[in-house]
Amino acid sequence: MTTIPTRPSLRRRDWLAAALALGPALARAQTGAGPLRLVVPFTPGTGIDLVARQIGPPLAERLGRPVVVDNRPGASGNIGTESVVRATPDGSTLLVTVNTLVMNRALYPKLGFDPVRDLEPVSLTSWGQLLLVASKASGITSAAELLTRARSRPGALNYGSPGSGTPHHLAMELLKLETHTFITHIPYRGTGPAVTDLLGGQIDLMFLPIHVALGHVRAGSLRALGISSDKPSPLLPGVPPLRTLHLGRLDVEMWYGVLAPKGTPGDQVERLNRELRAILARPDVKAAFETQGMLPAASTPAEFGALIAKDAARWAQVIREQHITAD
Repeated sequence: MTTIPTRPSLRRRDWLAAALALGPALARAQTGAGPLRLVVPFTPGTGIDLVARQIGPPLAERLGRPVVVDNRPGASGNIGTESVVRATPDGSTLLVTVNTLVMNRALYPKLGFDPVRDLEPVSLTSWGQLLLVASKASGITSAAELLTRARSRPGALNYGSPGSGTPHHLAMELLKLETHTFITHIPYRGTGPAVTDLLGGQIDLMFLPIHVALGHVRAGSLRALGISSDKPSPLLPGVPPLRTLHLGRLDVEMWYGVLAPKGTPGDQVERLNRELRAILARPDVKAAFETQGMLPAASTPAEFGALIAKDAARWAQVIREQHITAD
């Protein structure tokens, strides 16, 4: 005899099927095993992008979840930064950035968000140095010669940057402030076009991250005049620290770090911090950073927050004193 299922049996079967289908999704929701997005507010190949792609794979391994690098360039990093500020604070979105973050706070007072107060510090990841370099066409061979020429003909020399408010720009403005010189700023839309003109002799000077300038300096197509740190770089041991040249407070090292949307649960921030500290202590990660002219340097969230606040105040003063705008 054929048995015809009753309506309750059909409902029970449908419920079981739905539960089986939803099971993996519910498990992911409970364990936080969905993709983790590392937002980089600049283009691929930049120092920040290199940091994100270095920490991404080991972070995925340690967290047991996919990690995706999401480049969102534009508006000096503000577009990518805002996307993280507006993201749900559930530990699935992080910002990998550089101290442009705090410079933008002073340069763009009408952002609609505060890049310092509206983000949760997770950890410092590294420090990077800038090289002060001169084009071959300029004929400048030392920082002393640069200052002599800048003082004898104010405004005659020019320098490039990837845009107003970038560390490259503000480092030179700090040098001008400390040495009482005037060198004309030529802003570009990105590092690539500026370096092209520097190599071609259209501009005289520039501050560049080591990983960008290193090949050109070693090839002799650019002259390194000084490095923005207290100690020489092992990659370029013959280049003097600017501080040793008695040019003033020219410690313009760039910090890189990871931040989360404000309101991210404290236990998630602490877990991410622990994992990042373990990753940054690995010899292979340390070696990879150093080949790019960076020094791995972890911190607690509180230590990173204090660094951000201090740097924000410092660069706001430089921007105010030099009358720098984002135009």
